[in-house]
Amino acid sequence: MADSDTIIDRLLDRHGRTYCDELGIDIAKNTPSLLFRWLVASILYSARINADNATRTASALTDAGMTTADKMAAASWQDRVDVLSTSGYKRFDESYSRNLGDMAETLRDDYGGDLRELRAAADQDPREMRKRLKAFKGLGEVGIDIFFREVQLAWPELRPFADKKALKAAKKLGLPTTAEGLAEKAGEEDFPRLVAALVRTELAKDHEVLKS
Repeated sequence: MADSDTIIDRLLDRHGRTYCDELGIDIAKNTPSLLFRWLVASILYSARINADNATRTASALTDAGMTTADKMAAASWQDRVDVLSTSGYKRFDESYSRNLGDMAETLRDDYGGDLRELRAAADQDPREMRKRLKAFKGLGEVGIDIFFREVQLAWPELRPFADKKALKAAKKLGLPTTAEGLAEKAGEEDFPRLVAALVRTELAKDHEVLKS
């Protein structure tokens, strides 16, 4: 079995692209639209559906102009259903259309459509942020974990953060099984890419290739 440094290098080479990068979301800029787009994507990725479909759907919602809380809330239920159903969410299109609309309305009404306002209202406390995010329709613990996984690039109080799926892959690969341990091995700059790579490995089930 390869040593941990070699496995990390292989992970980054094979899967080291964040989901935000794949979606064209420069999350480190910390702007309302980019944060909203990543929140929408996090809700989609948390569904029991292929990750590629979630990526395609998140991109389709962006292409349809639903890039802010105001625009998502202003879109009709049918507008959202049309995008969802043609992008791979046929089984979930009606419920997710409602959830995305309700989430956008709550974000607009409670925080002016700006997730930075939610962060400020929570005094940048991760537990309070999690509590407030759970008030959004359709966003559960898994979706919040996904959101935290990459928004930590913009919100340093969350660092280092790795969700259960990433840590599960780390254990199978013989890597540290805490976010702190992984961050120490990878370094601050590569840590978000490493977490994404671990998630992608868990989805691809290619652990043995990386270990050999």
